[in-house]
Amino acid sequence: MIKTDILIIGAGPTGLFTVFEAGLLKLKCHIIDALPQPGGQCSEIYPKKPIYDIPAYPEILAGDLVDRLMEQIKPFEPGFTLGERAETLDKQEDGSFIVTTNLGTQHHAPVVVIAGGLGSFEPRKPQIPNLDIYETKGVEYMIKDPEVYRDKKVVIAGGGDSALDWSIFLADVASEVHLVHRRNEFRGALDSVEKARELAQVGKIKLHTKAEVKELHGADTLEAVVVKSTEEGVEPKYVETDYFIPLFGLSPKLGPIGSWGLEIEKNAIKVNNAKDYQTNIPGVFAIGDVNTYEGKLKLILSGFHEAAVMCQYAYQIINPDKRFVMKYTTVGGVEGFDGSKKEAKKEVVQSIV
Repeated sequence: MIKTDILIIGAGPTGLFTVFEAGLLKLKCHIIDALPQPGGQCSEIYPKKPIYDIPAYPEILAGDLVDRLMEQIKPFEPGFTLGERAETLDKQEDGSFIVTTNLGTQHHAPVVVIAGGLGSFEPRKPQIPNLDIYETKGVEYMIKDPEVYRDKKVVIAGGGDSALDWSIFLADVASEVHLVHRRNEFRGALDSVEKARELAQVGKIKLHTKAEVKELHGADTLEAVVVKSTEEGVEPKYVETDYFIPLFGLSPKLGPIGSWGLEIEKNAIKVNNAKDYQTNIPGVFAIGDVNTYEGKLKLILSGFHEAAVMCQYAYQIINPDKRFVMKYTTVGGVEGFDGSKKEAKKEVVQSIV
């Protein structure tokens, strides 16, 4: 039986940052994740994808963000159960919980935090005949290593952030980048839309709007796609390519968590965002992309904020007889469980006190 103060389900950025915030409160954390390494989607799906909305980082690769978070939480010595899926949640008479994985590993904690991102997921696939024939033979649903596409011809389909960001990134890697979207308007960040259109004007990206990829061609591997306009009277385009990457998002599934008695809305867990991000089960919290509430923004940044707030209330559950006075890390520094401490700089302390 693994015992801890806070049991975190999900080792993505939000789950990892929770370890840091809990560590500042002298709370021990253990993390369960079905993937074999920490990082969640950032490690498994797009480790080389640039992220632009992390404070102090104009741009950081998803994998590098995970590395920085792992470095940040190292002083707090979190435990990990990796490669196992949280299967059951059993509430004990004292209000604590036992979470058992699919391999039978049991974890006991007074607080459970679900930070499972989108949960388990599958890519949304376009309705194209013989699509499955070319999977792993030119059709990919995620980009792990952009170097695979060095000096290759690439067709990307989609209108969201992933399609835009990867088109922009691969413009300096691939020999040709085609971006196909069924509408004129994109759903991604305005800055990314503007940058993609600028690259299209100078010929580094070939934009096909009001269009869809409808056919795939090739002998043993993918050799070309047919792009058809959604407008009548426009001739289809035969586009030679080495890779077709449809980026239409993921179909999220909560998996076993969905049967724990939590209040679910549109495949996400409802929480009390006015206070502490607690679910309808006292002692069980949900933070990051896995939760939902009015005004929810599915950003890593939002997950970090939710983790910080949640830990303050988790402390009260774990230590009902103690009163915690929040101190800025610039004043108190950061002390790990091993006694090591990063002191705050003197001049910073003087400017705050």
